[in-house]
Amino acid sequence: MYFLTGWPRRLLCPLKSEEEPFHVQPSSQRFYFAVLSETQLSVWFSRPSVLIVSYIESAKASSQFGFYQQAEWKQDDSMIAVAAANGYILLFDVVGGGEDKYLYEPVYSKGRRGVKVTPGYKEEQCAPALSLEMKRPIDLEAPITSMQSLQEDLLVSTADGYLHILHWDGVSNGRKAISLCSVPFSLDLQSARGGLCLDLKGVYIRDMTYCVTLDGFAVVLDDGRLGFITPLANRITADQLQGVWAADVTDGTCVAVNNKYRLVTFGCASGSVLVYSIDTTTGSMQLSHKLELTPKHYPDVCNKTGAVKLIRWSPDYSVAMVTWECGGLSLWSVFGAHLICTLGEDFAYRSDGTKKDPINISSMCWGAEGYHLWVITSREEAELVENMEEAPPQTQQAGILQFNFIKSSNQEQVLLHGEDRLYLTCGDPTHPTHHPSPNSTLLGYKHWHVVQIHSTYLESNWPIRVSGGGGVSVFLVSLCVCERVSVCEQNMTVTGGLVWWNGFVVVACYNFIDRQEELRLYLRSSNLDNTFSSVTKLHSDTLLLNVFRDMIILFRADCTICLYSMERRHDGPNPSASVELLQEVSMSRYIPHPALVVSVTLTSVRTETGITLKAPQQACMADSIILNLAGQLIMLQRDRSGPQLQEKVPLPFCPPVVLAQYVENVWTTCRSNRKKRHLLEALWLSCGEAGMKVWLPLFPRDHRKPHSFLSRRIMLPFHINIYPLAVLFEDALVLGASNETVVYDSLEGRESLEGLFPYCTVERTSQIYLHHILRQLLVRNLGEQALLLAQSCAALPYFPHVMELMVHVVLEEEATSREPIPDPLLPTVAKFITEFPLFLQTIVHCARKTEFALWNYLFAAVGNPKDLFEECLMAQDLDTAASYLIILQNMEVPAVSRQHATLLFNTALEQGKWDLCRHMIRFLKAIGSGEMETPPPTPTTQEPSSTGGFEFFRNRSISLSPSADSIAAGKFNLQKTFSMPSGPSAKGDCAENMYIDMMLRRHARHLLEHVRLKELGCFSAQLDFELIGWLCHERTRVARVDDFVMALKCLHKDFLWPFPVTPAGSISSPFKNGHRRTVLSQHLLKSQSADSLLNSDMDTAPPQAVARNSNHTWLDGLGALGPTEPTEMDTALSHGGPQTQEAFLSPLTNKNSISLRCSQRTLYLPLPLPTSLSRSISLSRALYLSLPRSRSTSFDLSLPRALPLSPSRS
Repeated sequence: MYFLTGWPRRLLCPLKSEEEPFHVQPSSQRFYFAVLSETQLSVWFSRPSVLIVSYIESAKASSQFGFYQQAEWKQDDSMIAVAAANGYILLFDVVGGGEDKYLYEPVYSKGRRGVKVTPGYKEEQCAPALSLEMKRPIDLEAPITSMQSLQEDLLVSTADGYLHILHWDGVSNGRKAISLCSVPFSLDLQSARGGLCLDLKGVYIRDMTYCVTLDGFAVVLDDGRLGFITPLANRITADQLQGVWAADVTDGTCVAVNNKYRLVTFGCASGSVLVYSIDTTTGSMQLSHKLELTPKHYPDVCNKTGAVKLIRWSPDYSVAMVTWECGGLSLWSVFGAHLICTLGEDFAYRSDGTKKDPINISSMCWGAEGYHLWVITSREEAELVENMEEAPPQTQQAGILQFNFIKSSNQEQVLLHGEDRLYLTCGDPTHPTHHPSPNSTLLGYKHWHVVQIHSTYLESNWPIRVSGGGGVSVFLVSLCVCERVSVCEQNMTVTGGLVWWNGFVVVACYNFIDRQEELRLYLRSSNLDNTFSSVTKLHSDTLLLNVFRDMIILFRADCTICLYSMERRHDGPNPSASVELLQEVSMSRYIPHPALVVSVTLTSVRTETGITLKAPQQACMADSIILNLAGQLIMLQRDRSGPQLQEKVPLPFCPPVVLAQYVENVWTTCRSNRKKRHLLEALWLSCGEAGMKVWLPLFPRDHRKPHSFLSRRIMLPFHINIYPLAVLFEDALVLGASNETVVYDSLEGRESLEGLFPYCTVERTSQIYLHHILRQLLVRNLGEQALLLAQSCAALPYFPHVMELMVHVVLEEEATSREPIPDPLLPTVAKFITEFPLFLQTIVHCARKTEFALWNYLFAAVGNPKDLFEECLMAQDLDTAASYLIILQNMEVPAVSRQHATLLFNTALEQGKWDLCRHMIRFLKAIGSGEMETPPPTPTTQEPSSTGGFEFFRNRSISLSPSADSIAAGKFNLQKTFSMPSGPSAKGDCAENMYIDMMLRRHARHLLEHVRLKELGCFSAQLDFELIGWLCHERTRVARVDDFVMALKCLHKDFLWPFPVTPAGSISSPFKNGHRRTVLSQHLLKSQSADSLLNSDMDTAPPQAVARNSNHTWLDGLGALGPTEPTEMDTALSHGGPQTQEAFLSPLTNKNSISLRCSQRTLYLPLPLPTSLSRSISLSRALYLSLPRSRSTSFDLSLPRALPLSPSRS
């Protein structure tokens, strides 16, 4: 496909002249261009684009012949015919200046010599010196309206209604004249005899073009009617012409033909382009499609373009450029896909918003290989540009602009090529370790890898093609680095293209020395030389080449398809390849002209009943040949109906069948993947304006026997928003490219070409197509196949988006339909999505991206949003539940929204979703401040903000139910949640704030009851809860600690604090063995439960009660663990997570250590207390402490009340 790039270039004429050019005509090979002004004929060269020769008519001859009007080249570029205004045909001989006479030659640096091996070296690298010699003029005695060059003749139409057939040599006896009235016109060739014929009296041909593949002339009559004239014999004579005309068309203006696709295009006064095909059976003209601007994309200019002025097909006939009387350019693909238009967007408006005048074009043509479009602007436009550019008088503006294009090729990855560079998609070059696989999406990197082709190669091989020009240039794409490896010898030219196979470059070429068509295989790792190549002689010219696994398919000029097998061998120092002819298939019965074949493909796709039972190795066999014949997709399958022959002998092919019409590109793959058989074994088609089609296989589920009445494949059409250039089968993506523009206004304050035209760039694009296929399968009641396909793609990262797109597209179409839909699809789609866990997210995301007016239709099909909200809560999907709350806030009365918001708020508090809690607080306040029992106006379709969307719905509440009393009880009992007081007290922010504060205080009380202090702190910090004041208020209630041991354990667990560990060199203690520690622990637990130790006041018991159980105080030696126990603790902590160790107050081992002794009622401390302490611990109620494990940590004992101290125990 074609993409505009950069700015257009202006060509300057070195000759001073006051006449402006108005017509340009290319030669047959488009190396030369004839440019006409009123009395001047100039010949320009293509590369470099320079003026070669100019012929200026004398004043006397100009008065006799009249001004020049149009020109036509002879097929061999040796003559030019010019039509003058007074009815004269002027024939000019184009005479070369000799073998060594050139106007421009390349200049090489010192020590460098040009390559001069290729025949025609001078013609390709140098601009030749030509001269024009006028022969005797021919007077046709009537104004000339159109000219068309044939092989040996020149066909001229005049305003008196005659067709003149002139020989190019200009001899008088070679002139013939045929009256248009003598040519019978009918609707088809079958009714030509005795049928209705046109009355052509006084009618002449305004424009005409010859179509080689249709062997006829497409004409536009001066009354606007359209026709096609076919000669019934080899020679054009009056009694051997038959015409057909198109019914109901009377506004034709111009005509152009597409020889490759056998199409005839007519421009109309309405601004549309009608594309006709000729029926091969009846010969009638059948309307194929239209090329026109639609009000959807161009509402301001679609009806203001004026009549179509010119239509020009590209050299490969894949695109058509159209211009109108009011100016502008527009590009369409062969079957109507719109690509570029200069009547809108940045082409029509400046950066400040002011509108530009469209460029008015008087003539245009394509350059060599379609890399340039030569455009001649009108006289007024040329004067405007000249004034803008302020060109010096010695170099007057020639009025010629060159638009630059880059083209695409049909590959598995997107590949674009210009006249001197390649655009590759190799991924991100900043990551050299990335090896792109054949099916890698490479979607994260949007830039191109541009490879500039060396000028040395271009000197002898311009213009480049995807398959090479003269010689072969190989570019290796490895590690995201593109490097031109070698240029093979210049004694050959590529004819059928080149492909990669198993480390070899396969080339179909013509050998100039041997005059022989050859198939060559060059080793990738070696120089491209015949020494390392495998050469196979071919019997005819190769036009197309393709590869499927280890097989090559060739299409030859004699309409024969050849199949070859290839085998890689390792019988020498370098790998080699052997090629063997397997089969030849003649297609001459089905192909009228070899140029009509667009592509040839070998594939494993077939329609047999065994498609569901074939083994994996059979799925990769080359079973079918697919031909794109002028837009018709034809398939030839292996004939397996007869007796099976020997295994080495290939099976014959069945007669061809037509799979599809209007096909531009075809994609298939030889890879296999049992998990994605639907996508890999499908056939993908690009059909222009009709979008894409996929020929999808249908498989039975769980290997069950298929039904006999079901088809094995189905053709599904679907539309996409980009032009497809490649298909990623496993990723369910279509890759493409699109034109983007950048506006640059002139910095000097005056207009220039940079100000008239934006700078054009080409960007990579991609689009998901899976939702289209799933929808088409559901429409055809193939839900089981749709489920299999969706399950195979469920692991794709954008699969949730696929589900949303499917729901959104169906909803938009059905809910906005003006006519009732008897069998709506949305309930089926909703039921289909419930098979996947992302059902709830899909529905709510689709609803929030859809207009509010469509919500009723959506939730009538998918279910009540209150039920969906409760399902989200049950699944603990609070974010999705919040989205459903927005839906409820707009569809229900405020009481319902408050109940559900309260339930979600409490759940979010319990799970610590603080961001959601903040949104819910604002949401509840918004309900209270803007509460109304009557619904407000319908909301707009503005997209909610990214912060959750709650600010967008402030002060809005839509009710679609009569009252809140009609709310049915769902899976959650909403009555158990907090309810907002009703009545006048509920109106206002004060009551709403009290309601929210009550819920916050309740949650804080719940956290404190369960000693979740860390979460309480986060709760206070995140939600701005006044914690200190609340604790003071609750100091005698929930803030009172009754079970200190449990509280301290929960505190350590909550903050992941370790319990203390006594150092190895601590004070000896009688409690070193584990038995005594166990007994002590049991004693403490008993005392805890018996209300003897922790639940009594410390200052009410006598200190003598401590000496009953032991000779030593139990606090003196609790921390003195045995020498092995700390090691075990360290080992446990090193292998696990944050571990804790329980211990009582133990003496420190440093010089500031203190000795503590306590009884059951009294704690004894030494005086004075150490001052270098780091942690404060309150001992108002508990003696059992949890200390950090670090041995260097000290602590400060802050006592809330006076305790009896014993100095004698220090």
